[in-house]
Amino acid sequence: MQTSTQRSLWRKASGLAIASAGLLATLAASPACAQDIAQGTIERIKVHSPSIEGNLQGNSAERDVLVYLPPSYAADENRRYPVVYQLHGWLPGAEQWAGMIDLQESTDRALAAGAREMIIVVPDSLTIYGGSMYSTSVTSGDFEGFIARDLVAEIDRRYRTIPERRSRGLSGHSMGGYGTLRIAMKHPELYAAFYAMSSCCVAPFEAQGPAMEQAAAVETAEQGKEAPIFARVQLTQASAWSPNPQKAPLYFDFPLENGEVNELALAKWNANVPLVMIDQYIRNLKRYDAIALDIGLQDGLLGQNRELSQVLTAYGIEHSFETYEGDHTNRVAERYGQHVLPFFSRVLDFE
Repeated sequence: MQTSTQRSLWRKASGLAIASAGLLATLAASPACAQDIAQGTIERIKVHSPSIEGNLQGNSAERDVLVYLPPSYAADENRRYPVVYQLHGWLPGAEQWAGMIDLQESTDRALAAGAREMIIVVPDSLTIYGGSMYSTSVTSGDFEGFIARDLVAEIDRRYRTIPERRSRGLSGHSMGGYGTLRIAMKHPELYAAFYAMSSCCVAPFEAQGPAMEQAAAVETAEQGKEAPIFARVQLTQASAWSPNPQKAPLYFDFPLENGEVNELALAKWNANVPLVMIDQYIRNLKRYDAIALDIGLQDGLLGQNRELSQVLTAYGIEHSFETYEGDHTNRVAERYGQHVLPFFSRVLDFE
């Protein structure tokens, strides 16, 4: 059941900073961080998103974006590079996600180990409740449009990219894995390959559980910002998937209202989950040159991700589905550097 797996997932969030700090300390102490490895650079830029403008929550249309430029970028001024967009999960923004995957050193080490040079883009998609679900909503903003339209156009304008589908990839973790699936299904004209890591929100929801009840009791945005972490997840999803511009001050309908199930709001949520959406986008998915999914064997989201892989297989869509020893977050830096980047190095067009 979706609600129980979500609660399991978000319980890990409170220990996220401690776990990632220990991981980064281990990586920093490893021989792979030797000074003779060529180093890329990370630029921090602002990208204005017309898609996000005017949302009812007041989420900023000025988005922070981290851009990793490979070691040869500054010296080889005639060279162009493929781009991989890396989407963060719920609550960690771009900066924290870059720390969790150790963006600088993991990418440097991957290139030193044989991955090909590419540009990595990490956009920030935080909202007042902690995430955007990379969806389109008048309440929280059109973050799908931000990623698929505004960001791609601006990165191609600012940097020496290969501005073509065949040289563009999409990846993300947890909520970012969900965003990867959602955006990839809808926009095969933009990306040639995608890699979804430990995707959340793949299977249908039920309007029950403590977090759902806590979120249903929220009456103002300020209360929502201070709500328990699992309730804030539900508020994020309501903002993204069941917006209602006539319902101030929160501007959304909720699947549980006054102790009763709001069937229409719940149906709207479930219309946005990949296992419900996927049949509409089979032709789009067959356009991809490569698709990869992965998840830890101790991750509460394992079952629904496996089911998604089974649907792809049933439709004859070639893809890889890899499991590994680990939970939702404890091996993200390793997976990014040793699996995600080599995958795109193999499948994108570098010419």
